[in-house]
Amino acid sequence: MHQLAGIYANKGEVDEAIALFNQSLEITERIGNVQGKAGTLHCLGYIYANKGEVNQAIALYNQSLEITQCIGDVRTQAMTLRRLGDLAEQQGEYTKAISYLQPALEILQRLQSPDAESVRASLDRVMGNS
Repeated sequence: MHQLAGIYANKGEVDEAIALFNQSLEITERIGNVQGKAGTLHCLGYIYANKGEVNQAIALYNQSLEITQCIGDVRTQAMTLRRLGDLAEQQGEYTKAISYLQPALEILQRLQSPDAESVRASLDRVMGNS
């Protein structure tokens, strides 16, 4: 269901994607799949951010972040921090953006992730604006 929701999201069928992600969220909660719940919350946050519903996106990302920190899912944690940093930057909250992007970069560098470079570029841009 999670993958199908992603397909709908990529096709721009946002309402269908949200409905499927919400169903996926219910299932992950029912079966106790905490990591799946964190990933689904992250995906929902991404969709709401793209819809321009920033407050809803932030709330979803924060829920995902809390879970990933508790279970030690550092990859999803880093990507969620990155998205929160991007939203803070869009709102002109540069200090807050740095507080999200810096730990995201540190995690991604530790994981030797290729995503570290784009996060570094975002962090450099934000630091230039602060």
